[in-house]
Amino acid sequence: MPQHHKLCFVIADGGHARFAHPAEDNALHTAETMDSSTVHAHTHDLVSDRPGRSHESGSPTRHSVTARTDPHERAQMHFADNVARHVNQQAAAGAFNELVLVAPHDVLAVLEAALDTTSRPMLRGTLAKDLVKTPDHELWPHLRQWVRPTHRA
Repeated sequence: MPQHHKLCFVIADGGHARFAHPAEDNALHTAETMDSSTVHAHTHDLVSDRPGRSHESGSPTRHSVTARTDPHERAQMHFADNVARHVNQQAAAGAFNELVLVAPHDVLAVLEAALDTTSRPMLRGTLAKDLVKTPDHELWPHLRQWVRPTHRA
């Protein structure tokens, strides 16, 4: 008996994610969404206070210590990690058996790296593109290569 393929497209960026599945007629439909609580936050809301200060070794001058990463980028990568954790849970629960990740390059790297041993073998492809705001009916041209043709009786 042939295995029924349940395909899941994870379409994400640094603050929003949606999980789309093809229907019987291969039209893509969003089944679930996730949104970051910090996507529209100001920098002062993401960090506790101003950067620290440090003395220069050769003089009594003090300089601020610049953060190594932008707080917004850090929040986006944290959100991408949460999305990957949700994907791993869904894969373990049997919600899908084929997976395609669609996200901008930096978010895609985090998503792909965070897939566990259950999800990783299900990965059929990736697309480095931001399609989060693309409506369901306009996704087909971008994602059709992964959707199996509909067999009509």
